Amino acid sequence: MNVTIKVNGEVHCASVAPETTLLSLLRDNFNLTGAKLGCDVGDCGACTVIVDGMPVNSCLMLAGQADGREVLTVEGLAAPDRLHPIQKAFEDHAALQCGFCGPAVILSAKALLDENPAPTLQEIRDALAGNLCRCTGYTKMIEAIQDAAAVLRGETADGPRTGVSHD
Repeated sequence: MNVTIKVNGEVHCASVAPETTLLSLLRDNFNLTGAKLGCDVGDCGACTVIVDGMPVNSCLMLAGQADGREVLTVEGLAAPDRLHPIQKAFEDHAALQCGFCGPAVILSAKALLDENPAPTLQEIRDALAGNLCRCTGYTKMIEAIQDAAAVLRGETADGPRTGVSHD
């Protein structure tokens, strides 16, 4: 089957078998390797990408289901000369260790902040619930998301804040 997908702002076409997942299409056909194959059953969230504004487990979505849709991967998040504020906040807070879950967590945070620019602590936790991280706790990730939200709202310049809210 033929699929046409707008990925990171660019239209991509491919001919794939009907059982091809969106994850396989992104990694194998388009060489976008930020989304990772973790559990392959939708439990770990390592394969999270944003499709039409919503975070999805790309290991569970067929490439054909993405035909005609818009997909954002972590590779499309930053500008060529500047990290996205969420990526910058994760870097500033040293919120990731190995980086395996990082792209998916960052995209989950992006989807949350696009929908809700001032999330509560519980809303951030809920947004990250589908992303498993085995290397670190989620505290630094949550602090990074809180800081990124403030930057995106124009309340603070890039860089970590002190006194991050833990409400």
